[in-house]
Amino acid sequence: MNQILIDRFDLPKEAKEVFLERVKVNRDFIKTIDGFLGDEAYICEKNGNIQFVTVATWKDQTSLDNAKTLVFAEYQKQGFVMPEFLARHSIRIEREIYVRMSYK
Repeated sequence: MNQILIDRFDLPKEAKEVFLERVKVNRDFIKTIDGFLGDEAYICEKNGNIQFVTVATWKDQTSLDNAKTLVFAEYQKQGFVMPEFLARHSIRIEREIYVRMSYK
């Protein structure tokens, strides 16, 4: 069953450029991983703040688990520490995994 990873980020407008650069690095990498089926990104800017949502679809739980391992290894190779990055730029994240509902 497909796994849908939805991330919602809240960030100040001042962090937009550095954040979007990091998003591009991440999205370019995950597109190379087996089991990746596609992604979408949405942005809403208001009152000096930004809400940014990504929706990544994975073939199944095994693919998603493998992707998490590979992304973590890539972060280590890059010297990127996500919690530090988020804290330094006052970015909050909410992350959940969903499955697609089908109506009959």
